[in-house]
Amino acid sequence: MVSVTVNTFKPLFSSTFLNPHPALSLPLHSPFPKQPHKPISATFTPPSKPQNRQLYQPFRPPPTSPLPAQFRSLDLSSRIDILANRLGLWFEYAPLIPTLIREGFSPSSIEESTGISGVEQNRLVVAAQVRDSLLQSNTDPEILSSFDTGGAELLYEIRLLSAQQRAAAASYIVEQRFDAKGAQDLARAMKDFPRRRGDKGWESFDYALPGDCLSFMYYRQSREHKDPSEERTAALEQALRVAQTEKAKSRILEDLEGKGEGKGGMEGDMEYGVRVPVVRLKIGEVAEASSVVVLPVCRAEEMEGGILEAPWECRSEGEFGVVVAEKAWKRWVVLPGWTPVMELGKGGVAVSFGDARALPWKANRWYKEEAILVVADRGRKEVAADDGFYLVAVDSDGRGALKVERGSALKEMGVKESLGTVVLVVRPPREDTDDQLSDEDWE
Repeated sequence: MVSVTVNTFKPLFSSTFLNPHPALSLPLHSPFPKQPHKPISATFTPPSKPQNRQLYQPFRPPPTSPLPAQFRSLDLSSRIDILANRLGLWFEYAPLIPTLIREGFSPSSIEESTGISGVEQNRLVVAAQVRDSLLQSNTDPEILSSFDTGGAELLYEIRLLSAQQRAAAASYIVEQRFDAKGAQDLARAMKDFPRRRGDKGWESFDYALPGDCLSFMYYRQSREHKDPSEERTAALEQALRVAQTEKAKSRILEDLEGKGEGKGGMEGDMEYGVRVPVVRLKIGEVAEASSVVVLPVCRAEEMEGGILEAPWECRSEGEFGVVVAEKAWKRWVVLPGWTPVMELGKGGVAVSFGDARALPWKANRWYKEEAILVVADRGRKEVAADDGFYLVAVDSDGRGALKVERGSALKEMGVKESLGTVVLVVRPPREDTDDQLSDEDWE
């Protein structure tokens, strides 16, 4: 673009021409020869390429008020009065709380002004957001209306579920007339169900149905009790009441009638009546335990030599309980004072396996995906055909790798003595689980 300049060397198309005047003509004293000129039209079109200093900024409307429409005309004292006197439905006045926070209030000052505690403030705000998500998911209006009074506590419990899960959970809560505790159990069961893939009976329950998720939680809890027992029966009956699919109900009935897992409905190898505890160590459990046990640890890769060389005795001495071993050792583990390890006495040892393929479990057990510790009693080496699992240094390849075998299988191979009797299997702590100490039978 060519510019016509004068003494000040300003561009011809300066900001003046953004609003041109119809009578404006070329300036005098131009260095170019005079030429006839015509008035510039008022409909002047600016150059197609704007100058660098002229930045395009799209129109942005002013932010809308965060207040609900019915409250925008109210002053601050009127809004506080609505909260203090609970004027309206809970989900209508709940949005007033975050607006007060934006205006400089704190949860404690809101509590002083309205009487709504900080915990209840959080519950109201979160529950209102959950309700909005249900509206966006086109949830049945009749279902939503069921939460108009006292529904904040219920909707708050399903906050961690996806939008689709929330809609299904809300319908099931209304159908079953759950209280806050029931809603909490349902939400936990639905959130936890995918993580339980591979657990006993998991495939018989439908993940898409809230009732089946809750039923599986009760079904899993039933397996934590000894059979027969009133607690186990009660958990199975509770699972049966909430189950939604016939497949899940059939699975529960099999356990109730003692047909699901051998005689009496117990898990594991009922032919031999073997029960070996499998526990998951909880985070912080060792620190909170009133008594602990220190055991030497061998790697499975160390084969038989590690078992034979590990210290046999580890005791505490003096007023401070100083731990003293009969000889030096590199690797130790501290476990809570569970009954199986407290009864070990001399000869206790823990063997670390990278996964659980060394155990006589079915291939679909998902435990094999994590490391384990196998605790064995080296003072009990004799193999019995009708009882127990044993730590041995034999396998199909004959390489002497450590593994665990049934007594019956060892007898068939002619093995009469093992490296020790297995008394416990420990699974590592995990943040996303609520596993409690429980007996799980081996398969």
